[in-house]
Amino acid sequence: MASLALPARFKPASVWALYALGLMPGLYAFYLGIFGGLGADPVRSFEHLLGLWALRFLCLGLAVTPIRDLLGYNLISYRRALGLLAFYYVLAHFTVYLTLDRGLIFSSIAGDILKRPYIMLGMAGLIMLIPLAATSNKWSIKRLGPRWNQLHKLAYPILFVAILHYALSLKAITGEPAFYIAVVTLLLGYRLVRPKLMERKRAKRMAAATR
Repeated sequence: MASLALPARFKPASVWALYALGLMPGLYAFYLGIFGGLGADPVRSFEHLLGLWALRFLCLGLAVTPIRDLLGYNLISYRRALGLLAFYYVLAHFTVYLTLDRGLIFSSIAGDILKRPYIMLGMAGLIMLIPLAATSNKWSIKRLGPRWNQLHKLAYPILFVAILHYALSLKAITGEPAFYIAVVTLLLGYRLVRPKLMERKRAKRMAAATR
């Protein structure tokens, strides 16, 4: 199988480089907000950008498996970093909503939830992400054993909830949200057909080995 992975001695540095690069869009958006570069409604723009980057990293994390299966490039060592970056952006997105947007006025937050159900979907996504982020380490993998894989399948409903949250938060489905809806549909749809696809690939390998 082909691999884009660097030699083992460089791999930790490349993972840390991914974290550094992954956090830069959020820091840049914060910089723009301070210096008036986010338009007439900087809080909403900042909030939107953080949520959009969370969605992007969720998609990238779930794209690792089909890229390996279909293209032969093994990026599995970067999946944990992508998942944690998604969590950081979701957490920042939610924090901006609670503080800068709603001012920690809980009556306002409760009214907003009742008026806009997509906010509840976003909260559900954050709650499901917390155990995944907390167990994204070697100790948890050893401790949980097979249950770790079962727990991390929450990534699928999280992505589904995330795209619903995103789509419902918009007044209209334009080109950009349509693109992300299509990407999420492909990523989740692939999970449904993957077992049969892998079974066919194994059968082909076994047939080739017996020739």
